[in-house]
Amino acid sequence: MSLKAQILEDIKNAMKAREQAKLATLRMLSAAIKQKEVDERVELGDAAVLAIIEKQIKQRNEAAVQFDQGGRPESAQAERAEAAVLAAYLPAQLSDSDIQAVIAECIAAVGAQGPQDMGKVMGAAKPKLAGQADMGKVSGFIKTALSSL
Repeated sequence: MSLKAQILEDIKNAMKAREQAKLATLRMLSAAIKQKEVDERVELGDAAVLAIIEKQIKQRNEAAVQFDQGGRPESAQAERAEAAVLAAYLPAQLSDSDIQAVIAECIAAVGAQGPQDMGKVMGAAKPKLAGQADMGKVSGFIKTALSSL
């Protein structure tokens, strides 16, 4: 079953179980997926749906931080709950050591000499780590690895 079909099935199940918070979150995700399909006039595959889910999670986390800074902890908690619902659709996240191993492979593969090769290494690492690691974290690891060269 494709990821998009799984999301639609979970929307139906959330309706039946009367889980309003989960239902609202999944409907927003479904709307984002449909919007992307209409904009690009294509049927999205699992990789594109994963990218949308990651973007939605990032938005929720940023909003939660803003709500915390604004003194609205109840809204921040709601955003974190939505992010948790969305995170269930991501593949298992890699450990830091696994991420660093992939980065080391990418550095060797592109022959990176220093920090000026950051873009080449990110370009090689992104397809391998997509959906399995936070790219902000990956970027930090790459900077650290390249600065020690």
